Amino acid sequence: MPDHVFPRVESLTEAQAREELSRLAAEIEKANAAYHGADAPEISDAEFDALKRRNAEIEARFPELKRPDSPSDRVGAPASDGFSKVQHEIRMLSLENAFQDSDVAEFDERICRYLGVEGGLSYTAEPKIDGLSLSLRYEQGKLCVAATRGDGETGENVTQNALTIADIPQSLTGAPDILEVRGEVYMSHADFTALNLAQQAKGAKTFANPRNAAAGSLRQLDARITASRPLRFFAYAWGALSDPLGQTQLGAIERLAELGFQTNPLTRLCDGPEAMLAQYRQIEAQRARLGYDIDGVVYKLNDLALQARLGFRAATPRWAIAHKFPAELAWTRLLAIDIQVGRTGALSPVARLAPVTVGGVVVSNATLHNEDYISGRDSKGGAIRDGKDIRVEDWVQVYRAGDVIPKIADVDLGQRPQDAQPFRFPQTCPECGSSAPREEGDAVRRCSGGLICPAQAVERLKHFVGRAAFDIEGLGAKQVEALYTDGWIATPADIFTLQARFGTGLQQLKNREGWGEKSAQNLFAAIAEKRKIPLNRLIFALGIRHVGESSAALLAKHYGTWDRFESAMTGASLGQGSEWEELLSIDGVGAVLAASVLEAFHNTRERAAIDALAALLDIQEVTKRAPLNSPIAGKTIVFTGTLEKMSRAEAKVRAESLGAKVSGSVSAKTDLLVAGPGAGSKAKAAAALGIETLDEEGWLALIAGA
Repeated sequence: MPDHVFPRVESLTEAQAREELSRLAAEIEKANAAYHGADAPEISDAEFDALKRRNAEIEARFPELKRPDSPSDRVGAPASDGFSKVQHEIRMLSLENAFQDSDVAEFDERICRYLGVEGGLSYTAEPKIDGLSLSLRYEQGKLCVAATRGDGETGENVTQNALTIADIPQSLTGAPDILEVRGEVYMSHADFTALNLAQQAKGAKTFANPRNAAAGSLRQLDARITASRPLRFFAYAWGALSDPLGQTQLGAIERLAELGFQTNPLTRLCDGPEAMLAQYRQIEAQRARLGYDIDGVVYKLNDLALQARLGFRAATPRWAIAHKFPAELAWTRLLAIDIQVGRTGALSPVARLAPVTVGGVVVSNATLHNEDYISGRDSKGGAIRDGKDIRVEDWVQVYRAGDVIPKIADVDLGQRPQDAQPFRFPQTCPECGSSAPREEGDAVRRCSGGLICPAQAVERLKHFVGRAAFDIEGLGAKQVEALYTDGWIATPADIFTLQARFGTGLQQLKNREGWGEKSAQNLFAAIAEKRKIPLNRLIFALGIRHVGESSAALLAKHYGTWDRFESAMTGASLGQGSEWEELLSIDGVGAVLAASVLEAFHNTRERAAIDALAALLDIQEVTKRAPLNSPIAGKTIVFTGTLEKMSRAEAKVRAESLGAKVSGSVSAKTDLLVAGPGAGSKAKAAAALGIETLDEEGWLALIAGA
């Protein structure tokens, strides 16, 4: 996405930034689910990277607006139902992206600031393989579990499939007793071509690109199919270890090679940003001749002790970054513009394109964002694409960097038909006819019909049964649409009364098209099983605007039980009162999200649906695990002022690792204030409330040995 498509970040107002972050969170969450969960990407790598880059830029300018469900804190998508689940002992994270040379220099500077050093750090640089992440756990030298990344915490057990890949050793000599090797499953260009020819010869489906072929082959339920596919594996990282592999990143990689793993021969040690960029350009120059797909270069801090000090953000390590290659471009005809209505009522325009091949993949759809984007202006009326609007039958430039659906980057006015008319964005919902106003500061129009809008109702139900929510086996998007259309379900509570409302339920359901007795029995059993649900999943499943998985988890961990959460939301008043202050005290919960949650609980119709659902469920308490023998476990801590022996970022990470909750504001629920030089209003507030206050020396003494 070119930087000029939307208003420049530095020109955004706070209201515009808040709305942009909301839009970006929704688009990135949808893209993650399609790419990682279904192996069926709906946006291109270029589009996805641009969305995350813009999100990060806005968060950097407006840190107070960072959402609890920020894409910066998310990895992958939930594991598929087709495989048993594997809980990763150490999370499999994603990587922050760099797109310009200046991003690489800033990455180095940021690490130096965090560690308090003047520079002179060394990094490894290696190709970023475009494949599927895999973790291999060896115990006593034997491969016992292979798992995909999944959502970073839970992956899919693909052990039998991994055993068929020649590059993956089944046993090791001289390895640590416990060793988790992580790397990428991929397919070479030659093997990909041969596979597609074989697929064509037997009339089977061909694959769009090597990445999709590798992912689809590894995730076969029949290991014999995987064995017939030419999969390869590069090792480049590790998870759980009983003994260290080395003292440096490069040394550990060399140890993996000694143990029998394939490691990338282009991995180099680089002294600083200039050497890193030189290696990037060398790898980029060889890209077309490598024989396998890469989409960038990964840099990692070489010193493992410093890596440990830097630690992790919610979804990415601080000590690594992926420097991505530029996107690819193509031209095609825009055939139509369709309007889709989402679960929050947003009217989203989608471009239907004459199929075009970009980077070896045929694409036919693109996201158009909103009416301003189509008309060639930003939300303030400024020109984008030099003011060129987008019309049906236009010749448009699209781009991608690896997978499928591109974004429109430009329009060729010289090929515009003379009778092409400006696109008129609807001001009423195309699904229910309700007005679709555009509120001040909002980038999109939203249907005002709420639950009376069939599109919103269906999308909410789809969200409710999604993998990250109730995840009801046998009740997917198609089944939800059919049951809604026929009047069997209209709200989430209807799902749990489905069998009771239709007599035995089984007799009527099994006679529906697409259902038999066995599938009907399985559905009712699956629904019954999901009556017991963790609090965080329930909060996310409600589909409240601005509440994603991460923010739902924050709310669940803070309140612990449904009764306490429901009571607090019922008693809270917008902008005032102790319940409102408590809600805002949750680190990561801002005023926009808090207001959205209260709106749902104080809207009569929404609240009735929530209450009806909760009465049918067994909602499980969420307990926060804290390390034993930690003097700050379970306490709420606020940092203020300047810390001299560690950065505030490092202090926050340390506190959270010891089981504390770090808040951004002082309240009656604060247990401890750590104040460095320059502490201001927070120190005064803590003193007024009688909250214990420590200086940095006292803080370090408190956690010493923990």
